[in-house]
Amino acid sequence: MTESMNLDVHPETALVTGATSGIGKATARALARDGYALVVHGRDEQRGRATVGEIVEAGGRARFVAANLTDADDVTRLAEESGAVDVLVNNGGMSWFGPTDQLDTPTYDRLFDGNVRAAYQLVAALAPLMARNGRGSIISVDSMAGRVGLAGGAAYGGTKAALTAMTRAWAAEFSPAGVRVNTVAPGPVYSDGANPELIKTLGDTTLMGRGAQPEEIAAVIAFLASDKSGYVTGAVIPVDGGRTAV
Repeated sequence: MTESMNLDVHPETALVTGATSGIGKATARALARDGYALVVHGRDEQRGRATVGEIVEAGGRARFVAANLTDADDVTRLAEESGAVDVLVNNGGMSWFGPTDQLDTPTYDRLFDGNVRAAYQLVAALAPLMARNGRGSIISVDSMAGRVGLAGGAAYGGTKAALTAMTRAWAAEFSPAGVRVNTVAPGPVYSDGANPELIKTLGDTTLMGRGAQPEEIAAVIAFLASDKSGYVTGAVIPVDGGRTAV
């Protein structure tokens, strides 16, 4: 693991899953700038160390923990190695789009294991301590696919809608103890690995007529992590250029 060596400072800690690329990486960098010590999660050790290196070089604190979100035992280990956290961002997972009859059962299971069960496990492991401490923020990353019907997006959209449903229930469960739980629902984003032509096509359907950059989503997540959103819980915030507004 790599981390900065300013050991006399004890900032609050944030765990961001899927933090080695795209929205997750942008979020990790934004939270580090806000003073959080980051637990950077991903599957690839090399990309994880590179992300940690960028954060440390910019003056932040970070360490990397590798885990496969589709493996329940690995998620348990991730929670244990992360320790007590003040902010949890459920961003990691996978996507699959295509005709419903072409999605095989193993891929379906991986979608729901990585996108839904992993988030549930992490909240179950980490939120009770937040509640005992009387504060914390949990942000899950939904998608406009969880809010509008997209051909080929039934399974993926289902996982994202499930995150929002769990968010509302977790808010009811943990917010009386001071833990805020919210969801952001991005529209098309030019993240790593995204097809630029597809993002442009989807972006053209938004009111703003474009796709988003990962940093635009990360800024909203950072707001929800901060005390600036101290009276916001149980909310779903679309960050989709107005795609779901009309």
